[in-house]
Amino acid sequence: MTIAALPAGIVPASPAWRSMLWIIPATVLWTLLIYWQPAITGSGIPTTAARLMAYGLIALGLWLGLERTKLSSGQRRTTWLAVMVPFTLWGAVAWSAAINGVFLAGASALPLLPMAIFLPVILGLPLLMLPKRMGQVLDALPPSWLIALQVYRVFGSVFLAGALRGLLPRLFGLPAGIGDVLTGLFAVPAAIAVASGTPEGRRAAILWNIFGLTDFAIAITLGLITSPGPFQLIVPSVTSIGAGAYPNVLTPAFVVPTSILLHALSLRQLIRRSAA
Repeated sequence: MTIAALPAGIVPASPAWRSMLWIIPATVLWTLLIYWQPAITGSGIPTTAARLMAYGLIALGLWLGLERTKLSSGQRRTTWLAVMVPFTLWGAVAWSAAINGVFLAGASALPLLPMAIFLPVILGLPLLMLPKRMGQVLDALPPSWLIALQVYRVFGSVFLAGALRGLLPRLFGLPAGIGDVLTGLFAVPAAIAVASGTPEGRRAAILWNIFGLTDFAIAITLGLITSPGPFQLIVPSVTSIGAGAYPNVLTPAFVVPTSILLHALSLRQLIRRSAA
């Protein structure tokens, strides 16, 4: 994927473009740093930072969104706990499993890593998309929040740096890294665009969500076919992230399904507002 792959109208006018003046240099510097010092990636700092950033912002954003609804304080608290308790337990289980090597190739006869990617999405989508109360939260929440939140996707540059250094197969690392970085870079401009309240801004936000989901579809597919396991079709000269080693395995086992659910919620919110 390249910048040209993005739809032409995804980022309108100058305020959105100006936001790129600090996002792009920061991302480039970070990518150069982890390319120069690959031990940073091996330490788990990028994965942990992205995970904690997403967790904290989701918890805060949900609470602030609930405060903007007409729900009572007890209802807001119950709704917040109903989302955050399972989310916290899921994260803790994924982290513990990754540390204990549960996702390593050959550790189980079951394809645990693909299950860790898809099961949370399959189970979480109905729970987040259908309840009326979640719709009330989405109506109260500024649409820019769910989009700007995914600026953490720039941490996907670890795949790009790994592929360039020969630590990951380029067939997987280059498209996965470039797609993640572009999604993260354009998160803030897309959020600024949708905050304008114009039809063009909403279309830009919808296109950004579609691009982010397409990036995951490509990365997951390439990760599965290049990683040891029942779905492997290509045996690269270097090990792919699908080998299941901690800490990088937390990206497909937790960050990816979390981001997919955030995209789904953002699309539901934008469609509800367009209909209104």
